[in-house]
Amino acid sequence: MTTDKVQAMQTSKHPRGGPIEGWALPSRWWWLGRSETWGIALGLASGVPTLALLSILGGSVGRAIAGAWRGLFGWGAYPVVIVGLAGAVRLLGGQRVARWLRLAPQQVLGLELLLLGCLGLAHLPYPTWEGLALAKAGRGGGLVGWGLVYVLEQPGSRLVAGLLLFAAAVGGAALLLDLSWGLIRAAGEQFVEVVSRRQLPGPAPQPAPPVAPERGAEELPVIRSALRPRRSASAASPAEAPPRPAPKPAAPRWRPPRSASLPPVDLLAPAVSAAADDADVRYQRQIIEETLANFGVPAQVVEVRHGPTVTQFGVEPGFVERKAGDGALLRRKVRVGRIAALANDLALALAAPSIRIEAPVPGRPLVGIEVPNRKASMVNLRSVMEADAFRRIQSPLRVALGQDVTGRAVAADLAGMPHLLIAGATGSGKSVCINALIACLLMGNTPEGLRLVLVDPKRVELVNFNGIPHLVAPVVVEVEQTVATLRWLCQEMDRRYKEFGQVSVRHIEGFNALAGRRRSERMPYLCVFIDELADLMMVAPDEVERSICRLAQMGRATGIHLVIATQRPSVDVVTGLIKANFPARIAFAVSSQVDSRVILDASGAEQLLGRGDMLFMSPDANRLVRLQGCFVSDGELAAIVEHWRQAAQSDGEEALVPPWEALLSEEADGGDEALLREATEVVARAGQASASLLQRRLRIGYARAARLMEELEARGVVGPDPGGGRPRQVYASASEADGSEDEEQA
Repeated sequence: MTTDKVQAMQTSKHPRGGPIEGWALPSRWWWLGRSETWGIALGLASGVPTLALLSILGGSVGRAIAGAWRGLFGWGAYPVVIVGLAGAVRLLGGQRVARWLRLAPQQVLGLELLLLGCLGLAHLPYPTWEGLALAKAGRGGGLVGWGLVYVLEQPGSRLVAGLLLFAAAVGGAALLLDLSWGLIRAAGEQFVEVVSRRQLPGPAPQPAPPVAPERGAEELPVIRSALRPRRSASAASPAEAPPRPAPKPAAPRWRPPRSASLPPVDLLAPAVSAAADDADVRYQRQIIEETLANFGVPAQVVEVRHGPTVTQFGVEPGFVERKAGDGALLRRKVRVGRIAALANDLALALAAPSIRIEAPVPGRPLVGIEVPNRKASMVNLRSVMEADAFRRIQSPLRVALGQDVTGRAVAADLAGMPHLLIAGATGSGKSVCINALIACLLMGNTPEGLRLVLVDPKRVELVNFNGIPHLVAPVVVEVEQTVATLRWLCQEMDRRYKEFGQVSVRHIEGFNALAGRRRSERMPYLCVFIDELADLMMVAPDEVERSICRLAQMGRATGIHLVIATQRPSVDVVTGLIKANFPARIAFAVSSQVDSRVILDASGAEQLLGRGDMLFMSPDANRLVRLQGCFVSDGELAAIVEHWRQAAQSDGEEALVPPWEALLSEEADGGDEALLREATEVVARAGQASASLLQRRLRIGYARAARLMEELEARGVVGPDPGGGRPRQVYASASEADGSEDEEQA
């Protein structure tokens, strides 16, 4: 094309308007140079999404356009279409609308910078992977905001990206409002001046200390004496300082005892935080969405929460479309049960040992899929004790439990439970949990406010606490002594109730409050820890169950609280009466769903990972909470125990004598004559005698049944043991047993 032709084309006239100045376009494309063309295009690009966002344009097309627009701009979808419509009106309206709007090119640029800065700032608080999920869900600043943050944080950091976005938003606002930098600087100086002149509420400023004159130090006392009466006169003047009403006394609240003997928190290991692997989380999120889509379940991961042991993916169920008989398109939301039924398929796709599906997440319109982390992080006891959730509990019996699936600390009040049942398979973390609970109590209570009774039939878990001044007696390791221990606890509970009745109070808090006013001795709390319930139920099931149920029913008001653990959660160990009196329960990993239902009355514990992974049933909540339990090492326990042992030696503590020794001596001497008469009647009517027979008929333990057999042999009621597991010969007949009973009654 020659130069003459190009010049003729640049100065040629289109058929419907004036010359196209500055446009090197063919004559057939004359319409691209008109403002009306771009106004119509911008109006269509903004008007159609506006109709879709307002649900005026319905159907699948409208929903697709609205979803794409929200995904692109997020919360800025509406401001963007409003600006687009305003621009279309400006282009279509000509000079009259331009004079009415009075928008300069720099103001349009400022509006664009303001929108982009706000879209980026809306995504700044979220991590990269979570921000992308929010953008696809149509939240935050959309894909535009996420892209801005992602691009700006690559050369520097997220702080640099935030500063750049904030500067863009502020600069755009200044350009839009046509503010000069001199005006902005003057407004800032005026604001600082107003703030500095304002008298803030608070205590009156103290006068500056007088400075001695340079002429001599002898004038300093004169200056001080001149200042004293001026201060006293202003303080005594009623006109200048009117008397304020006395504040109302605050409600009494519990505070930890300020005693030098309490162990410092430095004895515990500091918290160690572990960061989440973003690449692994993105991969698992993609696998979950693809697996659900392959099985015909449309869903989208909109939320990810990283915990110490598992990561919870919040899945939002999608919609399934189908055509009705009349051709109308019906949309139906995916049922939650379809997602829960794919648990095994999701575990296979994720190559995970097991996954747990919480359908739905309580209080939220999501389905929680809990996937085990590649590497579990440890939850230290100190990290939970220093958290706000632990400090907010105003109780001497507050205990740290662990962290939930979101990484938040969870603590509880043992006095509000009021008893705790712990169950799980061997090696799942029961003993570590008990050690953590005892460590929490020892860190915040003195022996004057808390006493402990520890029962450890396994002889290896709780014996390390021997020597601390909180113990009522040394750790009970003999199973035969446990029955006497429980009987003594029942007697102690009855004694405390009698003391409450004498001073007309209902619970231990009222008794201690009255003792504080009378300056008398306070009543300590009494916590009982039993590490293995199954061994006790094998020896004396009826007596153990009867004592535990009585303590659980009536011990709360007297300050007696039970914490019982077992590794065999069967119906003959965890009976219905025991479960009814233990509303607070902790389930660690178990081998079958049946065991999980015995503990929690629900399934889920069979899918736990072990090593402290647990489900907590709170008495004031109707759902299970998955936690990673606190870990306390042997070195930390040894440091706490050594601290209290040294405190006991400095106080001159004497050797402890179990208060249930008298009950043991009564049983050893055969003092229970009523039970001995019942045993005589049982063997006389049966015609044979054995310890197992007395166990079944009298519902006592083997040790006590063997002592009764020896007493019956000494009294000539039964013969010697023939050996080989054969029953003994009975010398007394049934009539003689009845006659002796009548004589005793006469």
